[in-house]
Amino acid sequence: MKFDRRDYIERSKIQQKKLIPVIGFFVVLAILLGVLFALNSGTKNKLYGVPTASLKPATQELLNDPNYQQIIKPEDLQSKIDKKESFFVYHFASDCVHCRATTPQLMPLSKQENITMHEFNLREYEDGWNKYNIEYTPTLVYYEKGVEKDRMVGGLKENPSDNGFTLDDFKAFLRNTKRT
Repeated sequence: MKFDRRDYIERSKIQQKKLIPVIGFFVVLAILLGVLFALNSGTKNKLYGVPTASLKPATQELLNDPNYQQIIKPEDLQSKIDKKESFFVYHFASDCVHCRATTPQLMPLSKQENITMHEFNLREYEDGWNKYNIEYTPTLVYYEKGVEKDRMVGGLKENPSDNGFTLDDFKAFLRNTKRT
């Protein structure tokens, strides 16, 4: 068999033509992935003010949950305290099973009682554990004129024998602190 240079060149050109769509596909894919990454990492989440990708996975799961839309950032919480406002703060952890059981009951109750319930996520704002003397989640705190007046530590009872509170306990807490 004799080596034919023209045949080799012809086959090489055919192979190059076959590679062009494959290379083009990977170039387009790389560009799309780059754009997607840039959009995802640069867009700040409206609740937390940071890129969604930087939030803990448990927090990301709750971003579209209507019961977790009253997030208060540390600087906003401090501002309310400094301005000597009266308000409620619900300290929770996005990965806390007791919080996940309590929040869907507490948030509608607060709306029913015409109370704005600020939610402070201790998984995203870890300094809050010490700063606000939180030992367990959930913890509901009432501030009167910028000073902590009362708190409830614990969530809803899941069974009658469990530790925790009933929805009526939360209702009484909201009503009693709101009146004073």
